Amino acid sequence: MFSVNGRFSEETSAESTAATIREVIQTLAPLDRTPCSPGEREAAQWLVDRLGSIAGVEAKLEDEDSWGPFPPNLVGLSLLSMVGALLTLRGRRALGALLAAVGMAGIIDEAQNGPRLVRRLVRRRRATVNVVACVDARVEQGDADTKIDTLVVLAHHDAAQTGVIFDQTLQRRVYELAPSLIERSKTSLPQWWLGLVGPLGTILGALTRWRGPVRTALVTGALGSALVIDIWRSETVPGANDNLSAVAVLVALAERLREEPLRGMRVLLVSCGAEETLQDGIRGFIARHRGELDPDRTCFLNLDAVGSRNLVMLEGEGPVWMEQYAGSWLRDHVARCARSLEIPLERDCRSRASTDGVIPSRAGYPLATLVSLNEWRGLGNYHLPTDVPKNLDYGTIADTTRLAYEVARTLIDLPATGGR
Repeated sequence: MFSVNGRFSEETSAESTAATIREVIQTLAPLDRTPCSPGEREAAQWLVDRLGSIAGVEAKLEDEDSWGPFPPNLVGLSLLSMVGALLTLRGRRALGALLAAVGMAGIIDEAQNGPRLVRRLVRRRRATVNVVACVDARVEQGDADTKIDTLVVLAHHDAAQTGVIFDQTLQRRVYELAPSLIERSKTSLPQWWLGLVGPLGTILGALTRWRGPVRTALVTGALGSALVIDIWRSETVPGANDNLSAVAVLVALAERLREEPLRGMRVLLVSCGAEETLQDGIRGFIARHRGELDPDRTCFLNLDAVGSRNLVMLEGEGPVWMEQYAGSWLRDHVARCARSLEIPLERDCRSRASTDGVIPSRAGYPLATLVSLNEWRGLGNYHLPTDVPKNLDYGTIADTTRLAYEVARTLIDLPATGGR
């Protein structure tokens, strides 16, 4: 696998990477990887075995707490808010407003990755499983404390349930009619806001004695509940793009690190479970490993749905309000690496959905999140039954692998952040 001069043959590397990517995705896509399910654990076990078969890679499973998929929580909170609206219409405005406020606070807690009080109070504790693999080529140096020496590359191996709310027909139609309108968009639509309209309408009506906002709250609450119930009852998708495309990068990157080790760098390849419950797995990983990962010497590269045509780097995320990721210097560095490899990478984008990246960012770790968009600015086949291996752009996945390796390779020469 080496060329005459000892460097890894680019042609052989590309062929090997392509084969590995397809192997991972085609093996795992048929599994039902609903969060906290036997299929999720089966996928994790296969990944540990596959990563552990690569020389120099230590891989293990880590069980973490989870409370299962989020739709039951949101349905209950939405119904609570609707009860508040009915009470307000019957003249019990104080109690109605209180129930609406509790429902709204619970929805925000779920969507915005808060302390998760509702699920901890009312849901049965379950278990998810993370895959943690390590390629450690650090060396003892006199200036070890002054260098960045750890890169954590994140993906998730669970898959989401589908639902009518994820249908992309309207967005695609708007693109066909007015492509410039869609092409200018740098932030995804705030779908979670729909769940807040009802409680806000009830509170407004209770304060002003207007009945119109309260009636609107009932209508939007019923609509929102119906949409979430539809997700609750629907099948789990194959998840080839979201997020086996990123899982495949982890395995392909591990093989690249075997062939071209990065002396002085530790790379952690982490595939989390229960991302689709709204980040239970990554919460467990950060809680378990924060004490051993120095934020001044550790960076996170979060990969999520990198199987569409156009590679994009997010600057922040927030279902309710936007949060800027920590460590803008890292995202500048990733952009420089992409340019050096001649990989097109769009910047200045933000997501109104949540990813695993927000948790390490809040913990103070420099973070860059890579996703990919199709021509009408959507995640390809996002949470749809059509998210199957044949619908992926394998060239983008291979480019993401090359970019992740280049980021790790060039981080070695950068000084520790020292809180910058």
